[in-house]
Amino acid sequence: MAEETVRLEARAKVNLFLRVLSRGADGYHGIETLFCLVDLADGLAATRTETGTVTIEVSGADAGPAAQNLAARAAERVVVATGRRFGVHLALEKRIPVQAGLGGGSSDAAAALIAVNRLANDAVPRHELLQFAAHLGSDVPFFLSGAQLALAWNRGERMIRLPPLPAAPMLLLIPPIGIPTPEAFQWIDATRPTNQRGAIALDLDSIRTWGNVARMSGNDFEAAVFGKQPAIHAAFEAMVATRPVLCRMSGSGSAVVGVYRSSRDRADARDMLGRKHGRVIETGTAGLNVED
Repeated sequence: MAEETVRLEARAKVNLFLRVLSRGADGYHGIETLFCLVDLADGLAATRTETGTVTIEVSGADAGPAAQNLAARAAERVVVATGRRFGVHLALEKRIPVQAGLGGGSSDAAAALIAVNRLANDAVPRHELLQFAAHLGSDVPFFLSGAQLALAWNRGERMIRLPPLPAAPMLLLIPPIGIPTPEAFQWIDATRPTNQRGAIALDLDSIRTWGNVARMSGNDFEAAVFGKQPAIHAAFEAMVATRPVLCRMSGSGSAVVGVYRSSRDRADARDMLGRKHGRVIETGTAGLNVED
């Protein structure tokens, strides 16, 4: 018997490194990135209805028009694939900041694919869900995979699942500026002399310690975004001054990520940052509790 309501957490991600590759004939850039799941999460409840349609109610951070919500679009794909034998009402509680490079909308979409398919007794095969995920957005396949750490490339749909890194405390610094991803790609194109960049060869065996990851870390969006938004650059420099093991902007911004050796170091860093550069969120990897 099918469940009537499915509740899931939709966790955020950070990019521990991110390269933007050449733009293809379809207008989309390839990427090469190391995704890492963190404990900060939205909450999603999917309830079966008899209408054959998808409705959504969002609380918390502003996630934009309901018709454009990725979770609603994901739910619609599953409902259509199962012949509209039932409808779904989604209740989404947003805790992940929007337009911050933390993948909140993509994680919500992956959670909706899983939850609505569960309402349908898993009628949609896994490979079809993965196809839906790839069409919904570059980050959605990672969230659907259930991996804590993964190397992804192309448009995010090609992926190697990796063993999780050691648990580590983390700070997210969220400047009061949102960065729409399409604009960030335009900024990169405008600052590059050509629209070509090759993939980077990586030693996968080295992605086992935070020190090794920090040495190979980088984010191609940083230079372009920092040039357009000096406040984000200032936030990054403030985070660097707290001496994290690793400091990067996540995705296309605006969130800045700091990984620390201990909870004490993280607490000291939070005190140093204060509220001058934006909201500070304590989180962690591999099952560490969120403290905000």
